[in-house]
Amino acid sequence: MAACGVGLLTRLSLRAQRSQVQCPLRRLLSCPGTVAADLRREEQSSGSAETGSEDRTPKKRFSEVQNERRGQAQRTVLIHCPNKIDEKKFLKFLSQHGPINSHFFYESFGLYAVVEFCQKESVTSLQNITRTPSLGPEAAIPFKSRYFNLKLRNSSNQTSELSSIQCSNQSSPSSKKLYQLLCCAESVDDQLNTLLREFQLTEENTRLRYLTCSLIEDVAAAYFPDCAVRPFGSSVNGFGKLGCDLDMFLDLDEIGKFSAQKTSGNFLMEFQVKNVPSERVATQKILSVIGECLDQFGPGCVGVQKILNARCPLVRFSHQASGFQCDLTTNNRIALKSSELLYMYGALDSRVRALAFSVRCWARAHSLTSSIPGAWITNFSLTMMVIFFLQRRSPPILPTLDYLKTLADAEDKCIIEGYNCTFVRDLNRIKPSGNTETLELLLKEFFEYFGNFAFNKNSINIRQGKEQNKPESSPLHIQNPFETSLNVSKNVSQSQLQKFVDLARESAWILHQEGKDRPSPSSNQPWGLAALLLPSVANNVSLSKKKKKPASERIKNLLDSIKSSGAENSTATNGRRAISTRA
Repeated sequence: MAACGVGLLTRLSLRAQRSQVQCPLRRLLSCPGTVAADLRREEQSSGSAETGSEDRTPKKRFSEVQNERRGQAQRTVLIHCPNKIDEKKFLKFLSQHGPINSHFFYESFGLYAVVEFCQKESVTSLQNITRTPSLGPEAAIPFKSRYFNLKLRNSSNQTSELSSIQCSNQSSPSSKKLYQLLCCAESVDDQLNTLLREFQLTEENTRLRYLTCSLIEDVAAAYFPDCAVRPFGSSVNGFGKLGCDLDMFLDLDEIGKFSAQKTSGNFLMEFQVKNVPSERVATQKILSVIGECLDQFGPGCVGVQKILNARCPLVRFSHQASGFQCDLTTNNRIALKSSELLYMYGALDSRVRALAFSVRCWARAHSLTSSIPGAWITNFSLTMMVIFFLQRRSPPILPTLDYLKTLADAEDKCIIEGYNCTFVRDLNRIKPSGNTETLELLLKEFFEYFGNFAFNKNSINIRQGKEQNKPESSPLHIQNPFETSLNVSKNVSQSQLQKFVDLARESAWILHQEGKDRPSPSSNQPWGLAALLLPSVANNVSLSKKKKKPASERIKNLLDSIKSSGAENSTATNGRRAISTRA
């Protein structure tokens, strides 16, 4: 998801490289029909389009994006470079092995270059001239990967000619920078779109994630030659932010499938294999071996942990070169299907991701979510709540999962482990919503809706898009969209849910008050989303209005204030539009 202001990538022939490598590294692959070109169109339209006016450019299927990204990664190498390097000579050297499609630099424990060739054969050519390093008294484990270390034969002759290397940004903005950007925005809608642009995964970061998976695939392929390591979750569903973990799964389904098309006559060939008691045991054994291989032989893989007794066995490790914290699982196709569903919802309407990013950022600012497992609400649960809320609008902004299932054809049919995961996969067959509500209204009413939601008796269900009686006693019940007997928020405690409700009511109240008396931009006072993201500011605003009142009375007064102001707000304006509040 390309972000504004980040430099990157271009398609360069060798001749073009000689004339252009001295230009700033603001390069984006612009070939028609590529993922990067699609993302460039998204970037140009993001935040500037009128509410409800969606890009009518045909949208690619999730599987098409995945396959194209994987192909790019297989043609790509990762190179650890000296801190001072002549970019022009560097590219000329690599071009001896074939034309370069794109490249960019970034910093993580040193300077790194990500270089995509036009053909995979160029990667092989580069590997063939690469040597195993001599480490003196230590011994090197020979492993022919696509992760290289570049050394200069005579660095003293080059340093005087060097121009600065522009590196792509791999981290989200600081709180101070975000605060300044939000306070300078023209409207709450602009604030939400600004936050999205600053936090979403950039084109470079997305490429680096697929490359990391491809490098791990090279290690796994030593045991399983036809395997694939695929990213899933926030790295591919459109809701990932810079710095999020990289979830990947080892896909072994393609192994042995090729022979089915080549058999003839009365003979049938099968591989000799080891038998184990269950699929879970097979998963544990496979991950144990891959984890050991990563630990002992995987370049840049450190801190390897084999967590094999979890409900979903995994190998956790850090990939030093990319800076990603990685979780590797296998046999996890339902998780990939969930990623596809979220990708589709995020692509259907530009407001979906903007609202979800802001709600999740608000939750993190108030410690409602945490990177440490516990009784907190997860980002996935919050995203489910945003989708459910948007399904409940009139007219709906997002369709229900059951409706997407009715649009599916035979090609879309998908049954995984007995669960029906069928839904239409072609985005272009889904009619856009006629809802034109602004992000400001949606943000305010999101907080109102869940600040008054009957969590004690109702559950959230995006399959049907309506409230249902809770099937269990958990404080928060959000039905898993595919494994419908599971509650994705079963971990959330009553105290954490109450904290969410209290903060949602307070945030709705603050936005209502601002609608009546919004600070002027010149006052340099936090307003709109900026006020909600700064706990100290939000608390000062709320406490100045409700000092020394018990918590229960304060929440009750907030709720009464929201309800009583509904009629007034239906006609009030903030200088740009009228606000209407739904019952």
